[in-house]
Amino acid sequence: MTTDAASEEFRRNRENFCYRHPDRQSFVLCQRCLRTICPECQTQAAVGVICPECLVEQQKSRTPAQVKAQRRWRRSGASALAVSDSRPLVTYAIIALTALVYVTQIIPGSPVQDWLAFNSAYLVPSLPYGFQPWRLLTVLLVHGSFLHVGLNMLALFMIGRSLEPLLGRWRFLSLYLISGLGGSVAVALLDPGQWVVGASGAIFGLFGALLVIGRHIGANVTGIAILIGINFAFPFIQGLMAGSMAAVQISWQAHLGGLVVGAALGLVFARTRSVRRRGLQVALLAVVTVALLGLLVIPAVIYV
Repeated sequence: MTTDAASEEFRRNRENFCYRHPDRQSFVLCQRCLRTICPECQTQAAVGVICPECLVEQQKSRTPAQVKAQRRWRRSGASALAVSDSRPLVTYAIIALTALVYVTQIIPGSPVQDWLAFNSAYLVPSLPYGFQPWRLLTVLLVHGSFLHVGLNMLALFMIGRSLEPLLGRWRFLSLYLISGLGGSVAVALLDPGQWVVGASGAIFGLFGALLVIGRHIGANVTGIAILIGINFAFPFIQGLMAGSMAAVQISWQAHLGGLVVGAALGLVFARTRSVRRRGLQVALLAVVTVALLGLLVIPAVIYV
């Protein structure tokens, strides 16, 4: 099946659109009736998100004891368990955590960057550096300058506001972390021994996923494709102007790794959206993660 045919099939399938707002596409389902709901129709509950109709039914089926307990909680000032909230909270949390880490970096004499930055030498237990595999992901939190962290977090804010409500919080977080892992693995494979910092791999992963998902649902992705091309080409242009790629302070390897992994995960999300494929979706995410970790054997062999 061609991409155009797949997009047309997606548009014709009403299950891919909010049942209350037929013009709004979504990947999130009500956990009770399993109908598609957009961010406006999502209400957080103990079992996940539910639609307005299921919320009403849930409230009608409350026992007298439950009603009495809810009244008691309201009098004590506690908020209700089911509160409508479609804000991109994961995006905000990542930005806040990254900003906090950067603040600790700029403290004079701070060792935070040395603790969290990535170098593939830390993945080989036999080397004197020590085995520190967590650096594959902690690298996403540290940055080289205020401009570096500012641009990355601005990109995350702009993409996350659209992509997180579309995918759901846990899918979005998985996409961010696995794409970041992909960026680190690409650095280990293509530039072993190089120190890198920054969330660029994860950011490019979001770009890649947005490009694939947007293309799959028939959206105009030309602007996204141009933006990806400009950002990816910038390090090479900088190297040509400087006369040497050694002068480039941007890790194009992390960009490439994050972009490829993010695009792959975007395809997984687009093709396994239905509830009956939820298990397959989780399995494919696990396969991608294990495959990335398996590729780290290659730089380990190089060092040995």
